[in-house]
Amino acid sequence: MKSVLITFDQAFYERIISLLDRLNCRGFTYLDKVQGRGSKKGEPHFGTHAWPGMNSAIITVVDESRVNALLEALRKLDQQSEQLGLRAFVWNIEQSI
Repeated sequence: MKSVLITFDQAFYERIISLLDRLNCRGFTYLDKVQGRGSKKGEPHFGTHAWPGMNSAIITVVDESRVNALLEALRKLDQQSEQLGLRAFVWNIEQSI
């Protein structure tokens, strides 16, 4: 099993949920308002007057066989609106209950 952390501009929410449904990635945890800035480019998302945007994050645990399809779909979504910002990170899941 793999954990995938997806951080994204809030504008992507519906599309990411639809993507998870389509790829049969049922379980996830949604974090509504997270702040941050990208390490390469893009504007900060701090929820302030100067930087009004906000990010969200989803953590999902999926079978390893689904990870590549999920990352590829997220990559395509990011390429459609690169200025918004979308990142995904994958970790091994050692144990779960």
